[in-house]
Amino acid sequence: MIYRVKSIAVILLLQFSAIAFGQQYDHRNLRTLIVFFDGLRPDYITAETMPNLYAFSKAGCYGKQHHSVFPTVTRVNASSYASGSYPGTHGLMGNTVYFPHVDAKKGLNTGDHADLNRINESTQGRLLTATTLAEVLQTAGASMMVFSSGSTGQTILQNRVVNGAIVNPGLILPESFRDTLIRDIGPIPAKALPNTAQHKWVADALIKYALTLDGPLVSAIWFSDPDGTAHRDGIGAPSSMESIKIVDAEFGRILTALRNKMLDVHYNIVISTDHGFITNAGKQGLAEFLITKGFKKDLLSEDVVVADGAIYVKDHNMNVIRSIVSALQAEPWVGAIFTKAGNPGETKGAVDGTLSFESIHWNHPERSADILVDENWDDRKNEMGYAGTNFSMGVAGHGGLSPYEVHTSLLTGGPSFKKAFTSDLPTSNVDIVPTILAIHKINIPATMNGRVLTEFLAEGKGNDMQPKKETIKTSVGIAGGKYTLTLQRTVLGKYSYVDFAKVVRVLK
Repeated sequence: MIYRVKSIAVILLLQFSAIAFGQQYDHRNLRTLIVFFDGLRPDYITAETMPNLYAFSKAGCYGKQHHSVFPTVTRVNASSYASGSYPGTHGLMGNTVYFPHVDAKKGLNTGDHADLNRINESTQGRLLTATTLAEVLQTAGASMMVFSSGSTGQTILQNRVVNGAIVNPGLILPESFRDTLIRDIGPIPAKALPNTAQHKWVADALIKYALTLDGPLVSAIWFSDPDGTAHRDGIGAPSSMESIKIVDAEFGRILTALRNKMLDVHYNIVISTDHGFITNAGKQGLAEFLITKGFKKDLLSEDVVVADGAIYVKDHNMNVIRSIVSALQAEPWVGAIFTKAGNPGETKGAVDGTLSFESIHWNHPERSADILVDENWDDRKNEMGYAGTNFSMGVAGHGGLSPYEVHTSLLTGGPSFKKAFTSDLPTSNVDIVPTILAIHKINIPATMNGRVLTEFLAEGKGNDMQPKKETIKTSVGIAGGKYTLTLQRTVLGKYSYVDFAKVVRVLK
């Protein structure tokens, strides 16, 4: 199993001395609550659609230049926020991942904790190759509780050692906590779209067990909407907008509970999302394309394996890799293409017309694929007036390098943060945990790539670094024209944030 359980007494009681916390961490008995709204676009946060979140954004800190981590998918960003690091460090490369010693024919679903268990066992406990917040807290003698109405995989990635507890409709850990939880909160409701009942159930559990000074030092709650409903019905659909209002109401209940318990002066709240959202208009799948072109025998062949946009070529055959890239560059639906760097640290890929995995923080020494492919995108609006369309299949989704998927919002509030403050400095989901650890005066592990967001903090000096835009470009000739790939990053000191990638084909 991928989790290690602490003593039963600690788990069942989930209690730590408030006096001890005051001495070890902060005289004000600070606690932290992390809130993720899955698939939240910045333009959803309005006074009409999300009144509670909108009011919170005006009262606390609002990061206007926040970034999802690419690939802009749920489990990558759950791992990135939890470990304060990019895929090139933590090793969770996509929503679907390929471990040939586990299954040589196809990728594994990281949304399923059973598949994560298989990976963890096959790697001798190295599901993630970076230290997570839950592990750091465990070493410091503190706990973390994770509540989620989303997938079991996303939930366990936030607290894979089960330091404290996990509350998810499909996964309650430790198992000895299950009867107590259901007795106190009620039976586990069925999943639906919008996922109203499960959102309320996990919020009830958070309010009961986490909002207390005798509870965990850090708590996290992850709402599966608006992502789940928007995937099915589209951005701006009546059901999608309803789902947004539902999760906003649950957030409002949490704020009310904090005030009623007179705990708002003790709790810092950090709010983010795993990714934005874009309308899909594609009709071509990557694996099917490779089969049609003769690069892959069939869906379960081992010659070429596709895991989301990652392509693994048997024996890393460079002739095959170059041929696949060349074929993809000629396709209008294909966007940015990345390959391994020609030399370590270079931003250009080893294959002409590609950029390197290093340029997007995807250069894991063991787990990177041979090719990483994104769909192309443009600014077309859908029928509800929401901008952003790409060539992925389905109704609406995420995962790509359009600004509609990368650009998100960061909100903070509480005693450690400034009031009514707006920041234009770049931030990322990898910056969340280093900032939380700094506030609680806990050492930040060397594996964390993120920075401490000093500009958000009420005490101490701010951040006087100036961000710079960096454009990386590469081109290659294609049949009848030219393929040009442009990647934009924002650089702040030694930190680089990937803004978007765009492909333009010019035909003669």
